[in-house]
Amino acid sequence: MSPSRARTNPLRDPQDRRLPKVAGPCGMVIFGVTGDLARKKLMPAIYDLANRGLLPPGFSLVGFARRDWADQDFAKVVHDSVREHARTEFREEVWHQLAEGFRFVPGEFDDDQAFAQLKQTIEDLDRVRGTGGNHAFYLSIPPRYFGDVVGQLQEHGLTEDRPDTWRRVVVEKPFGSDLATAQKLNETLSGVFSPESVFRIDHYLGKETVQNILAMRFANMLFEPIWNSNYVDHVQITMAEDIGIGGRAGYYDGIGAARDVIQNHLIQLMALTAMEEPTSFDARSLHLEKQKVLDSVVLPRRLDLTTARGQYAAGWAGGVQVGGYLDEPDIAATSTTETYAAIRLGVDNRRWSGVPFYLRTGKRLGRRVTEVAVSFKRAPHLPFSQAAVEDLSHNALVIRVQPDEGVTLRFGSKVPGTQMEIRDVNMDFAYGGSFTEASPEAYERLILDVLLGEPPLFPRHEEVEQSWRILDPIIDYWADHGRPEQYPSGTWGPASADAMLAREGRAWRRP
Repeated sequence: MSPSRARTNPLRDPQDRRLPKVAGPCGMVIFGVTGDLARKKLMPAIYDLANRGLLPPGFSLVGFARRDWADQDFAKVVHDSVREHARTEFREEVWHQLAEGFRFVPGEFDDDQAFAQLKQTIEDLDRVRGTGGNHAFYLSIPPRYFGDVVGQLQEHGLTEDRPDTWRRVVVEKPFGSDLATAQKLNETLSGVFSPESVFRIDHYLGKETVQNILAMRFANMLFEPIWNSNYVDHVQITMAEDIGIGGRAGYYDGIGAARDVIQNHLIQLMALTAMEEPTSFDARSLHLEKQKVLDSVVLPRRLDLTTARGQYAAGWAGGVQVGGYLDEPDIAATSTTETYAAIRLGVDNRRWSGVPFYLRTGKRLGRRVTEVAVSFKRAPHLPFSQAAVEDLSHNALVIRVQPDEGVTLRFGSKVPGTQMEIRDVNMDFAYGGSFTEASPEAYERLILDVLLGEPPLFPRHEEVEQSWRILDPIIDYWADHGRPEQYPSGTWGPASADAMLAREGRAWRRP
């Protein structure tokens, strides 16, 4: 059997929708298994996949970290994480079968002996658990350690794709801090793993509502004919958080909102919203169309008028008085890291020429929400009096990514009564009210796709580098132009962000 055949489950007909996709024999190694991501997301997602019958009976999970633990200590950590954070109910029989495949390897990332032990552990699991030589290495660690770990894996013969087996690597964002570091990171990974064996996790792309952007656009004739500059006035893509940085000062300070969210999540959402219809839903076709959009993105000439950045100050959030960013522990009083960022981008192609895409993200804003709002042009002629339509705004299609997953269509309707008065109304679709199935967590979908070898939802290195080419000039401009503007916690950002849209006769949505 060829390596490509080894990637699929031979017992499943890919056209048979009655059967879910189940991973074949395999295991996963998590580096940085003691961190918050592993504890709150990865380990619960692995249990949820097992609980849904989507992992093979012999699945193995190896933890690698600087802890003096035995296998049973690691199992206790996974157990507590699953109990606290798993989406599905806890079942003893599922847990016991899964826990039989748990192993722990203590060591540093530059510890040859630890990686020799890891190799022996993987070989033992292949023999005892039947993992078949198929293993994914999840790097839930800071990017500065990627080279050390990947080099050790290669040196100890753990990265080779042998006949009928596979080895894959999974990396978390940030994918560098600018174009140069992203290119260096890609060189490090590509020097050891083949491009199809590198999976860059952007957990937003695993969310049901993000994937529904494609389903809604390309499965329906209703939207696609008007999805262009003839009918669309502008697009707003928002990721707002009502919390501060919490205990993430060590990571967040010096990174900021633009690098943390816009470079990956929001630019990927923009690409999915603006892309042309792919020939199929396979990875190559999706990447090709997203790449075309990113290649067409243009920055405005006046970055002073088309970007905004801010830093949250003291205020009220959720009815509680909170301090500002500069009051957070371990944040220097001189920090210029932005906690709010807004930018205006254009797409220079036939479909979107002249349509601005506004991207914004921030912490300590009015509420937690992520959405894509497509705002349509006004009707060219309204045969009503001005008084009749004074409460009528633009038609809009709003795709809610979180927390209330669904789609809202805003349009004008007559108010009941003897007078002709037209007002905005909403037609709402909510996932929770339309489907009996609960949406899986993003990490469930993405981890399963890694084990299946299906990469449509993972950005390729070309997309990552092009995103940095878009964002780097903005970050460089900000670095040369003073401090970010302060905005009170619990509001919707700095005044400069509102002025940015007001200059063009528009306003931000208040979700």
